[in-house]
Amino acid sequence: MFSVLKDLGWFFRREKRRYTIGLFVLIFAGVIELLPPRLLGNAIDEIVHGSITADSLIKYIVMILALLLIIYWITYIWMRSLFGGSNLVERLLRSRFMTHLLTLTPSFFERNRTGDLMARATNDIRAVSVTAGFGMLTLVDSTVFFSVVLLAMGFLVSWKLTLAAVVPLPLIAVAMVIYGKAIHDRYSLAQDAFGDMNDQVLESVSGVRVIRAYVQERLDEKRFGEITDDVFRKNMAVARVDAFFEPTIRFCVGLSYIIGLTYGIYLVFRNQITLGDLVSFNMYLGMMVWPMFAIGELINIMQRGGASLERIDETLNSVPDVQDPAHPASVSEPDGIEFNNVTFRYPSSPIDNLSGVSLSLAKGETLGVVGRTGSGKSTLLKQLLHEYPTGTGSIRISGVPIEDITLDRLHSWMGYVPQEQILFSKTVRENIQFGLERASDDQILEAVSTAAFLSDLDTLESGLDTLVGERGVSLSGGQKQRVSLSRAFIAEPEILILDDALSAVDARTEARIVDNIRSRRAGKTTLISTHRLSAVEHADQIVVLDGGVITERGTHKELLELGGWYREQYERQQVENNLN
Repeated sequence: MFSVLKDLGWFFRREKRRYTIGLFVLIFAGVIELLPPRLLGNAIDEIVHGSITADSLIKYIVMILALLLIIYWITYIWMRSLFGGSNLVERLLRSRFMTHLLTLTPSFFERNRTGDLMARATNDIRAVSVTAGFGMLTLVDSTVFFSVVLLAMGFLVSWKLTLAAVVPLPLIAVAMVIYGKAIHDRYSLAQDAFGDMNDQVLESVSGVRVIRAYVQERLDEKRFGEITDDVFRKNMAVARVDAFFEPTIRFCVGLSYIIGLTYGIYLVFRNQITLGDLVSFNMYLGMMVWPMFAIGELINIMQRGGASLERIDETLNSVPDVQDPAHPASVSEPDGIEFNNVTFRYPSSPIDNLSGVSLSLAKGETLGVVGRTGSGKSTLLKQLLHEYPTGTGSIRISGVPIEDITLDRLHSWMGYVPQEQILFSKTVRENIQFGLERASDDQILEAVSTAAFLSDLDTLESGLDTLVGERGVSLSGGQKQRVSLSRAFIAEPEILILDDALSAVDARTEARIVDNIRSRRAGKTTLISTHRLSAVEHADQIVVLDGGVITERGTHKELLELGGWYREQYERQQVENNLN
């Protein structure tokens, strides 16, 4: 049950001073809180014996008020320390979680659902932070404070009465063990269900246009209703066990009160304790109510925190498929790219997605990659990003194996525009500046002009300061592509990878962009995959892929003379253009 505290040991060591002060002051507060009941009991005994005076009464009142003020201030100190630690571990874990996600490769995100990762980054981290704050409070109060009160009852009042009153406590211990295991198992299932619900919400929101277009609103509502019902049932299963904690403790506390009051009155009549002792004892017994509840809260919090930390650690312990080399090579700039008999298969694929691919590209050259849908064009280009472990064969940049180059260094050379454009919920300006932080307006306009997007700025409500909406929802497909292109152009990368990045623009706009690339990227390497062959006519080298294998290669002119798939596709597209 307490393994979660051991797993959080790194944090407690890091914040040793904070927790040492907080726990010491919390224990000191518990000891101080024992004094007012004892003073009140002494005052009652003096009243019963008729020895109370005005001076002694004032003395008792002043002492109790002074103790209450002291308790007030030291309570502030321990609450600030412990609950401040709770907020701190939440911030640290969330930062560590997000930082780690950014190091993981695509295969991890293929295995894990986005909604579940969101649940771990929110609910689970919050549950762990509660363990580091309120959990430490319940741990101290259910052990140290409970023991201090118990000792005060025994030494300051009566051991016989104390032993009789704590007879029901073993019942609490047995119940907590049973409830704790049930809470752990059910809470894990509830968190998994919450992740499923997150996934459904993400899919429904991102696909709302398709849902409406196919009139599937009712079906989607039904599907979401089933998922929320599942979340409800699993959380209710947790709540049903959780609901047993308080009644069980109240029952045991009630038994303790009955035993303490009954046996205490008997001892008063036998003159073994005074009436003041009995009043103090009952106040101490009342002070034990919270530690008894704290036992239940402790089990509950530790089990929830343990289940959540297991889920968080599962992600944090995931190792990226591709890591930096132990002894990286020193490469100043990418002079050339070489694929030598590369065969590659995605982790989830049953067949090779590239097979025996060999090609070389000198610095400043342009490579065109064409082929049927699913032929491996994107897979070939992504090999340069090194997102997956290299298969057989080798990929070299400047004669150095890509595995010997650090990922940061490798990616610093790259400008990548994927098939699916990802824009952030910011302005057009901020999306473009993502490629070059603090880029000037002149640089932005230069990149926008290269992407043939300059004329479109006038059609936007606020020009560069127009909010594009989540994932660029307020822009057309062609506009999103050109903002993405601008983001890549502004970085002026040594290697520009365009993965079917011109598919949403018309032929005239495409021609302008290609001309701009040729004139403004002279001396820099460019790789373009496309279905529209006009985008790669100018390329120094064109390869045709089919089933992950290069079936044709050469310049535009050479491939037309070859009379294969490339020529057939080019002639078909020319006919379509003439008809349009």
